[in-house]
This record gives sequence, structure tokens and C-alpha cells, in this order.
Amino acid sequence: MRLHQTLGATAGALLLALAVPTSAHAATGDFLYKTSTGQEAGVADAESGVCINLPGTTTQEPGHSPQNFTTSTATVFPEPDCEGDAYVVMKPGTKLGETTKLSSVVFS
Repeated sequence: MRLHQTLGATAGALLLALAVPTSAHAATGDFLYKTSTGQEAGVADAESGVCINLPGTTTQEPGHSPQNFTTSTATVFPEPDCEGDAYVVMKPGTKLGETTKLSSVVFS
């Protein structure tokens, strides 16, 4: 009988743990870039796993010179909505030059 009760309590605790929502992870810090007109811009403390279309950029006129000062890996895309086969993965602390074009970013 005790084994049956122990298994029931363990199963209940596991279900409760799975039902409690977890907090969203964030890319703590700043992600900086230059817009298509050369102005400095950035994103601060972005949510991980969410594609961000970067203001001041388009497919025809992407931004450039990304700098990842966040605690997360940033994947930058030259197209909006994190689409396309071309992308660059930036580890925390990475700075890239004008040849790296971007219109969107997602953090992991």
C-alpha cells in the first residue's frame, strides 16, 4: 500500500512541476547596429526565441556593423522576419563590420 501512495504522490508532484509556467529567457544586454542611413541603433534585453525586425532596415536597405553585447547568441538575417538561407551567428561579445548586412535578429 505504501508503494502505491508513494507512486501517486510522485506522479502528482511531477504533474504540478510541469504545470507551473517558467519565466521567459532574455538576452540581457545590448545588441547594437547601424541603420541603412548609418545611424546607431540597438535592442536592449530582448526576449530569446523571438524574431525582431530591426527598425531603420529593409531588405533593399539593410543595416550593418552588428555588435552583440548580450549574454546570448544572436543570429542575424539580411531579410526581415528571420527568413532566408543567409545568416550569421554571433556569440556574446562579437563585433562585425560593414560587410555584415542585417534586417532581423533572433537570440538564443
